[in-house]
Amino acid sequence: MYEYVKALHLIFVITWFAGLFYIPRLFIYHIEASEKASPEREILTKQLQLMAKRLWYIITWPSAILAVCFAVWLLILVPAWLQQPWMHVKLAFVLLLIVYHLKTHQIFKQLQRDEVKYSSKFMRIFNEGATLILFAIVFLVILKNAFNWIFGVVGIIVLGILLMLGIRLYKRIRAKNPEA
Repeated sequence: MYEYVKALHLIFVITWFAGLFYIPRLFIYHIEASEKASPEREILTKQLQLMAKRLWYIITWPSAILAVCFAVWLLILVPAWLQQPWMHVKLAFVLLLIVYHLKTHQIFKQLQRDEVKYSSKFMRIFNEGATLILFAIVFLVILKNAFNWIFGVVGIIVLGILLMLGIRLYKRIRAKNPEA
């Protein structure tokens, strides 16, 4: 039973992250479309709202709920994990992921109402939040007690810096070539 529950948990974690990785891209396109002239603006925003709605409600939310349900089931099957320090840290990152998901939902709802409150630059940076959380969780689960906390924290900070530098590089490339 354990292997089946673990497999289902992993499948829904993967599909949850797929949604969390893609929806901010749709937000970026929506924000940029809102800056275009009519009728292009209306056509693009309507299509992007539909795409976001389908992704969010058909894939991302159900995956989040199922991933959490299967995680709870795993903890019921292996309660000793709750005694492990690495699991406490992992659960803290999962809580952070849920907060990220809820903030993403708030932005989703705003854009569904055509309320643009963030810049595309902000959304590009926001988009990397799920990546940082994913890296932290995967390393915690794989390395468990062998995980060196100092190197782990430094690694996540370095990854964040590299992602920010990548965003700046992309911005420069895009400024030179708007079609990139």
